[in-house]
Amino acid sequence: MNPLSNYAFLDESSKREIRRATLKAISIPGYQVPFASREMPIARGWGTGGLQLTLSLVGKGDRVKVIDQGADESVNAVNIKKLVSSTTGVEVTEFTASASLIQSRHRIPEEPLQADQILILQVPIPEPLRLYERSEAATRKLHSEKEYSGAYLILFEQIMRYGRVSTGADHPVMVNDRYVMAPSPIPRFDNPKMDSSDALILLGAGREKKIYAVPPHTRVVSLDFKDHPFEIESVEGRCCRLCGATGVYFDELQDNETGETFYQCNDTAHCLSLMNAEDGV
Repeated sequence: MNPLSNYAFLDESSKREIRRATLKAISIPGYQVPFASREMPIARGWGTGGLQLTLSLVGKGDRVKVIDQGADESVNAVNIKKLVSSTTGVEVTEFTASASLIQSRHRIPEEPLQADQILILQVPIPEPLRLYERSEAATRKLHSEKEYSGAYLILFEQIMRYGRVSTGADHPVMVNDRYVMAPSPIPRFDNPKMDSSDALILLGAGREKKIYAVPPHTRVVSLDFKDHPFEIESVEGRCCRLCGATGVYFDELQDNETGETFYQCNDTAHCLSLMNAEDGV
């Protein structure tokens, strides 16, 4: 730990304010709680909201895992881990099962999360109604009245244009049958993992200054229509060329020499754990 910095970088009053906002978010699932987002040593839009949550909650007994689009070794993930470890001295890990705090950008880990874990998702745009209503005051009123016809209208327009719902990521969800929520830019494949999760899920948007949450065992349903039910991306007939995994979210890659298409687990830690298991490690 760097002796010249506060524990976990932020001063204690800042951490208390963020924790209070977090407790309110947990008490009202899916509701966006404003908070005084602090300046961080990374650019806004690169995970400042998630990082502030992590630094406010981390303790000396924690193990921290950071993922960026499924990878533990990306530049953003590595730098965030360095900041957390240098200002707290806590251990960082690549393995989902051994982490108590998991900060992620664009993915929920493949390995099911447990009751003693907290998943923190980085969020660029927390307002799911922003696509059709720019006014913050108007969106807050729509949420208060549970008026979400505009969110369904966007999905309906996609069906009229493409014959199907075409959201690739950040497909809106209804939380606890009350608030429509942006799940962060996770793929549709990850949306079902939010429903009745054993782990606490926190979502932080630093630039937009919002925190919201999905408490454990909370009902989360992706918006859809009876005649066009919600569907995740199909992975049928695919397997990882490294570990042989099936039924997970894949990266589609191409061999530069042969032009052949192949697939690898997007969640690199999950892929590594399966390969280690095969090797008896």
